[in-house]
Amino acid sequence: MRDAIDLITEHWAQQRPDVDVSPMAIIGRITRLSRLLDQELKRFFAAHGLEFWEFDVLATLRRSGGDSGLTAGALNRAAMVTSGAITNRIDRLAAKNLVRRAPCADDRRSVFVQLTDEGRALVDELLPLHMANEQRLLASLGTDDRAQLEGLLRALAVGLDDTKLD
Repeated sequence: MRDAIDLITEHWAQQRPDVDVSPMAIIGRITRLSRLLDQELKRFFAAHGLEFWEFDVLATLRRSGGDSGLTAGALNRAAMVTSGAITNRIDRLAAKNLVRRAPCADDRRSVFVQLTDEGRALVDELLPLHMANEQRLLASLGTDDRAQLEGLLRALAVGLDDTKLD
């Protein structure tokens, strides 16, 4: 089997045989696959009336916020976006009645973002469908291949110090 990166690296080998382009075989594939997977996930969530980032914020609140929710800062760190972007995202989700802001009793400057009942129900409904979609996207890999790829990607993430959520 050959893919687009095979063609790209072959072209470089012809044009610049003096340069080792072997890292491109990995990084190029990760980059291309990231774009392809992003497109597939956007399509999936659009079919359910959401943007991928909306589900990401809702799912982050569902898995780690508990009933008290998370501060905008904690959501910001989890989403890896600017504070302005997370404020905009919270505003948009609040307008859809999927999240609400609740003042922190201990610190009047802090506000917790909480799922509404509607937001919680939406995440709970979509999570199994989302996982089925991701299973579909990984269908070309067998169980052993998936486990090996998971381990290799984890090793790369740890090597790049991606070991914390914030």
